[in-house]
Parts: sequence; C-alpha cells; structure tokens
Amino acid sequence: MPDYQAPLRDLRFVMNEMLDYPGHYARLPNGEEATPDIVEAILEEGGRFAREVLLPLNQRGDQEGCLLEGGDVKTPQGFKEAYAQYVEGGWPGLSGPVEHGGQGLPASLGLALSEMICASNLAWGMYPGLSHGAADALRHHGSEPQKATYLSKLVEGVWTGTMCLTEPHCGTDLGLIKTRAVPEGDDAYRITGTKIFISAGEHDLAENIVHLVLAKLPDAPEGSRGISLFVVPKFLPDADGNPGERNGVTCGSLEHKMGIHGNATCVMNFDGATGYLVGPPHKGLACMFTMMNEARIGVGIQGLGLMEASYQNSLAYARDRLQMRALSGTRAVDKPADPIIVHPDVRRMLLTQKALAEGGRMLVMYTGQLVDIAGHAADAEERDRAETLLGLLTPIVKAFLTELGFEATNEGLQVFGGHGFIQEWGMEQFVRDARITRLYEGTTGIQALDLLGRKVLMSQGETLKVFTKEIHKFCQANADNEGLKPFIEPLARLNAEWGELTLAVGMKAMNDREEVGAASVDYLLYSGYVTLAYLWARAMARAEQALAEGAGDAAFYRAKRTTAEFYYQRLLPRTRAHAEMIRAGGESLMALDAEDFDLGFRL
Repeated sequence: MPDYQAPLRDLRFVMNEMLDYPGHYARLPNGEEATPDIVEAILEEGGRFAREVLLPLNQRGDQEGCLLEGGDVKTPQGFKEAYAQYVEGGWPGLSGPVEHGGQGLPASLGLALSEMICASNLAWGMYPGLSHGAADALRHHGSEPQKATYLSKLVEGVWTGTMCLTEPHCGTDLGLIKTRAVPEGDDAYRITGTKIFISAGEHDLAENIVHLVLAKLPDAPEGSRGISLFVVPKFLPDADGNPGERNGVTCGSLEHKMGIHGNATCVMNFDGATGYLVGPPHKGLACMFTMMNEARIGVGIQGLGLMEASYQNSLAYARDRLQMRALSGTRAVDKPADPIIVHPDVRRMLLTQKALAEGGRMLVMYTGQLVDIAGHAADAEERDRAETLLGLLTPIVKAFLTELGFEATNEGLQVFGGHGFIQEWGMEQFVRDARITRLYEGTTGIQALDLLGRKVLMSQGETLKVFTKEIHKFCQANADNEGLKPFIEPLARLNAEWGELTLAVGMKAMNDREEVGAASVDYLLYSGYVTLAYLWARAMARAEQALAEGAGDAAFYRAKRTTAEFYYQRLLPRTRAHAEMIRAGGESLMALDAEDFDLGFRL
C-alpha cells in the first residue's frame, strides 16, 4: 500500500519563511486567531488525519467503488465513518464564517489542509470538497431565508453541497442546457431535467445534499444570458430545519470512470423537484462563478496533492530497488546491485516530481494569501489588487497544476518500472485519478481561453501587468545579489518576453480571432512555468538568507537550491518551445479542411 506523510517541513518553509504567513495573518481582520501555535496544531493534526484515517481507505475505495441500489448510493467501506470523524473534528468549518457555525480562520489554512486530503485520498476528499463553494455561493447570492436554512448545515458539514451544471448534450457550453424551472407560487419552482458528471451527487455520508442547479425560466433569453440558479435539496427542510420530505431528485446512474472510483459521479434526474431561485433571474452563471472559481483552485490542489503522493512513493522505491551498477562505478559495495536512485534518468524523474510539487505548493499558498486578502483585507485598493491577481492566477492554478500532476504521476509510475503498472503498488491509481483533473471544472483548453482571452486580452494586458510588475520589482531588488543571479537574470528575460508574446498574439487576433485559440494552451503553459520560476526565485532568496545567517537545517536549504537549479536548468527551458509555438500562430492548425482529416483511412 502506498504511504504518505504530510510535507510539514516544506509547508512551514513556504508559509512562515518565504511568504511570511504569520505577518500576513496578523494583518487580516479575521486572522487574529491564526496564531503560529494554532496554525502549527492544525497542520499537524490535518497531516495525522490524512495519513491515519484517509490513506488506508484510498486503495479500498478505488477497488470497491460505489454501489447504486434503489436510487441510493453506498460509498466504499470506511468512507462514512471517516466523514463522521471529519465533521466531529470541526474540519468542514475551519474557514467558515463564525455566524454560521464556522471557526472563521483564513481560507488559506483550508488550502493547506486540502492538499493533505487530496494526496491521501482524492476520491474521499471530493465529498466535502464542493460544500465550501456551495456555502460561499449562498452566502454571496442567497436570500436571508436561504442562508438561515442552509448555511450552518453546510458550514458544519452536516449537509453537503454539489454543483449541477452540465447535461448530456452540452458539455462546457452551458448556454445549451435544457433543464427547466417553472414557477409554482410561494417562491418555489418545479425543476425538471437531467444533469451529468455530478460529483458526490448522491451518497450516504451526510443526512442531506444541497444541489445548486442551473436551469432556465420560461421567459429565459437564449444562450448563457438565460441561465438561472436554484437551490434544490435532496430532502426538503421541515419547519425545524431538519430533513423532511424527499424531493423529486434522484441518482439515475453512476458513471463508470477511469479513476476516482471511490467518489460517486452521478447522473442526476430532477423530476419536478422543488427548488428556490438564488440571486436574480437569468444571472445564474454569474452567481455560480463564486462556486466555480473556488472549485478550480481546489482542482489545482488535487493535481498538487497527487504530485506529492507520487513523489514520496517513487522516492522510497528508488532508494530500495536494486538494479544495475552506477555508470561511474559501484556505489553499494555490500549489495548485488546499486539502488536505482543512483541512475541519472531515475534522478531526472524524481527531481521533476520534487521541483513541480514544491513549486506548485508555493503557487497554491501564494494564491491562498490572495484569497485571504480579497475576502478580508481592510484596504479596498489591496482587495482590488488581490482580486485582479486571483483572476489571472486561478486558470493557471487549475490547468497548469493539473497538467503537471498528470506528468508527475506518470513519472512516478515510470520509476517503478513494470511494478508501477501493478495495482498493489498504488502508482497506477495516482495516474488514473490525476487524469480527470485536466477535464472537470473546465478543461485545460477552456482555462487557457479564460486566461488569454478574458483575463489578459480583454483587459488590454492590464491584468497581466499587475503581476509582471511585481516580478520586475523583485528582479530589480535582487539584481546585485550574486547568489541569485542564475535565477534573476533568466527570470527578468522571461518576464519581459511574457509581455512581448501577449502583444504579438493580441495584434494577430485583431485580424483573426482564431489566433487566440491557437495560442492559448501554449500561452497558459508558458505563463505557468514563468510563475513557478518567480516563486522558485523567491524561495531561493529566503534559502540563501538562511544559509548566510547560519540558520539550522542547512541541508534543507541546500536541497532547496539544488532543486531550484534543476527547475531552472531542466524544466524552465520548456518555455522556449511554448514561445515558438505561440509565435507560429494558427495557420498550420486551421489550414486542413475539416472533411480532409480522414484522407489516410477514408474508404
């Protein structure tokens, strides 16, 4: 069975040393309770829960899967008991508002906990995962009666939430949805339609499930402008707020998936179910974006968690597995062969996972600070800047970290050789589980269009400039630091090129809008590698300072430098290929007629 230890030492470095989380929390109006001692206790207990409670259920859940009987879903053995422990421990309300039963701690603490959950048992983590977003959507857009009915239950974890968006015929194009909402008086609506790919749509973990459903009113305009949002509970709350009559919503079937078998991915049928309008009519997509943006960061964290799990297990295997001798001569003289960690290609695979996981952790916790600031900073200008940066970085977190997660888990499997393909080692499950992260909550292609089209070009590059100016100031401040020159000089060049590439795509798109789609994925990947380069340079600035001061744990800081050098020398050069593909434009992509794609096998 795979093992997992929460990377607490690295989390402490990122949070306390690199990003100054103690100072960050001290400046937040809701951060006074997040003292260093409290934060440390939460991280340690979260790591214990992940390893001792969730990890032993991961393979079992994959092998058992979920069972649908008479419209009810039974989750794998142990999942329900683990969820009860999770609720009893107060974990669902960690960053929830105090007035609704939460602990009121900063949202970024929840992101650190999410990584541990995703690394130890991704399928289980998806059950409570969407409840935070559902609570936020209702908190921002729900009526006061809706908040009174649902928020405390969601925050405390007694009830769970879902997002019911897509349908069999429409995929990402939600403007095509057919689910209808017909008014029936008393502020209620009858919801009728079918939704697919609904994570945790039906299960036995919580006493009620609160579905947030996109549907169209009878007078709805065509397309996405006609979408409204409704809250549709599995059980209609009674006069005391407890689950009452069963609503007209059922699980029609479970999807048979490549991975995340322990999570119930449902086809949900709404047969005249009672629902209530959330927010204004026809503005449902805007309301749902509150939930979707949080979910996108959450999926990026799934990619990060799987990177870390893959790295830890392939590292342990590489230290123990004996095969061949080192090319430079025998290393383990007392053994019949050397451990495979001595071989350069195995080290390449391990260091790739290590550099991407540690860089991804920096990105998530940097983003976590922005979430805290955007939601709670006292200064309006500071909140606006954080919102702008979140808009830019959210598609990068979601798409880039999930692309890297799939790469890292494949490299981890490869370290095991043929054994990686065998179920009991657990590595092939990481690969299967990672694959879906590139698809749900918006594919990599959709996230790339959001980044380049909506966030960058529609703002005429102003959103990007907020971030590139930050990088530029960092490079200027460290230009004379000899120890950082191998990082600062290439980072400064890439930062300038980022703007040049943006301008080039924008100019081409003025004549042909297809150029945005042609460049978008490469643009996102380029952006991701440069963003991680910036964060690795910041990490190096702190590590160099610690070494100069003679701080303890010198081996940790030296390993940081070695990993940063690997990232800059072996991974960051990928930007060259992406830059060339961006500059190539869309001509070769669009030149072939659609009917000629099958010329090689047409009969």
